[in-house]
Amino acid sequence: MARATKEERKNGIISAALELFSENGFYITTIPDIAKKVGMSVGNFYNYFSSKDILAKELIMYISEYLGKNIRCINESDIRTQEKIEKIVSMYFDTAKERPEMIEYFLRVYLSNREVFKDGCEGMICVSPFITEMMIFFENGVASGELHDQDFFSAFGLFMGYLGGMVFLYGEKILPEPLDDYKQSISENIYNALKTRT
Repeated sequence: MARATKEERKNGIISAALELFSENGFYITTIPDIAKKVGMSVGNFYNYFSSKDILAKELIMYISEYLGKNIRCINESDIRTQEKIEKIVSMYFDTAKERPEMIEYFLRVYLSNREVFKDGCEGMICVSPFITEMMIFFENGVASGELHDQDFFSAFGLFMGYLGGMVFLYGEKILPEPLDDYKQSISENIYNALKTRT
């Protein structure tokens, strides 16, 4: 059996850390906890990440790149803005179901422990791949005449408020129906809130 490459071991650390941080929180989770979960020594862990704070920043960049890459594919599709909204909502909800630790990490660690990210992750630096693609989505929507021109952060806050709120309710097992059942209505609500006024 082939030995795991350094990149594969690093990805294993990222997956394990996402799970532990999202389940237990940033401060409770220790480096020995992460090392144990991936089956390596603490000393070997430090060959990949020199501190828990550096790992935390790497994780938020990993999530941002993952979301950004998916939204880039949607942005590059030759479809109407309304359909792009449907695809972004679907992608985000699917991520919440298939990789819940990614969304949990964003909500429970990145947004709740901003002091961890103050050096090197100020503002939007560590989430720029995701933010950039959302900016492109809004710019293209305005250019096509489908979305009304407004402040980016107002539009972004509205969009992510819908998504974050629904995923939170899903994670807390409050929703009476499966998350997929809400894709269409949430997509319509977002589009109706952002579309050009007639």
